[in-house]
Amino acid sequence: MTDKELEEIGDKIVGVLKTIFDPEIPVDIYELGLVYDVFVSDENNAKILMTLTSPNCPVAESLPREVEDKVKTLQEINDCEVEITFDPTWTQDMMSEEAKLELGML
Repeated sequence: MTDKELEEIGDKIVGVLKTIFDPEIPVDIYELGLVYDVFVSDENNAKILMTLTSPNCPVAESLPREVEDKVKTLQEINDCEVEITFDPTWTQDMMSEEAKLELGML
């Protein structure tokens, strides 16, 4: 797979991630800065490294599953695994300008 093809698949994954919202904050998980990295293997398997707003997040069980399920709907992706990490710990500084603007923080 070429770098361009990988980049296109990565962009599609980001597009999917932007449709998933944190239930407590009306901003998608990508703009919130919860997604740390997106990997796509040569076998078209995706791995998403992400965090939650807090370890006690009420969607700690369901949000990773929702991410996996929605990314797997992409024709180019065979499988998806989400890994949750709290290193580094999420802070509001990780939010995009768009998210901060939407939440009235700018």
